[in-house]
Formats: sequence, structure tokens, C-alpha cells
Amino acid sequence: MKNTIYILALILISWSAEAQHDHASHSQPQATAAPTFKDARLTTAYTDYLHLKDALVASKAADAKQAAAALQKSAGALANGKKVTASAATIAASSDLDAQRKIFAALSTDMKELVNGNIASGALYLEYCPMANNHEGAYWLSNEKQILNPYFGDKMLHCGSVKETIQ
Repeated sequence: MKNTIYILALILISWSAEAQHDHASHSQPQATAAPTFKDARLTTAYTDYLHLKDALVASKAADAKQAAAALQKSAGALANGKKVTASAATIAASSDLDAQRKIFAALSTDMKELVNGNIASGALYLEYCPMANNHEGAYWLSNEKQILNPYFGDKMLHCGSVKETIQ
């Protein structure tokens, strides 16, 4: 009888540990490695772009200005980065969050053109919010499938969907 109780206790403990393990893996999003690009300067520009996106997600206009200034500099080092550089300069010159977000839509389209076909390893996601820019819709790039909307911040943080995986 003692052996039966002991075996049942071990089974219960084992099952409980497995259930906890499964629960933990489902509650935390899987981390996605950042893509690397064929040109290290593009990797820098993309990283600066992500900082800008994250500042807009957080609705921090001052941080967006700073990140846009860094992107302006890093995109300026790219032979085909003129459009991104110009948009980043416009965002860096503005303290108005709504204006920054409007320019970010055009910047994201131009940034997609820069990264498309230039990824050495990994993947990134093209995400879309149909309500951005007065329901015209707008895209952005992300390392994660989880939607964190830069156009509305915490007002509509998860509005949007993944439209494309770029590899």
C-alpha cells in the first residue's frame, strides 16, 4: 500500500510539473532573433528604425525624435537610403506625436524597400493596421508576430495583423 501511495504521489508531482511547464510556455511570447542584413549599415539602420517604432508604440514623442535622428544618420550612410533619411529627418524635427506617426507610415514603406531582398539570416514581419491614417491603413516592420501598434500606442495597442514574413 505504501508503494502505491508513493507511486501515485510521484505521478501527481510529475503531472503537476508538466502542467506548469506547458502553462509557462504558452503565457510568454517566443523571442524572435533579430534579422541580420547583407550590409552591416542596413542592420544599424533597421535597429534604429525599431527604436523609433518602439518609441511610437510607447507614445513618447521625445524618444521618437531621438530615435529618428539616429535613423536619419544611419540611413544616410546607405546608398539607397535617401527616402528613409528624409522621412526620419522630418520626424526628428517634430514634437507632435500624431505628425510623427503620419510620417512613420511613409518611412515604413520606404524601409521595407530597403530591407526586402537584403536579409542574410532570420526574418522580420510586415504588419498592418487598417485604421491608421484616418482609416487609410499603414504598415510597419517588426521582429515579432505580436502586434504592438505604433500608430495608436496604448489606445489600440493590438490593432493590426501580420501581412507578410520577409526573409
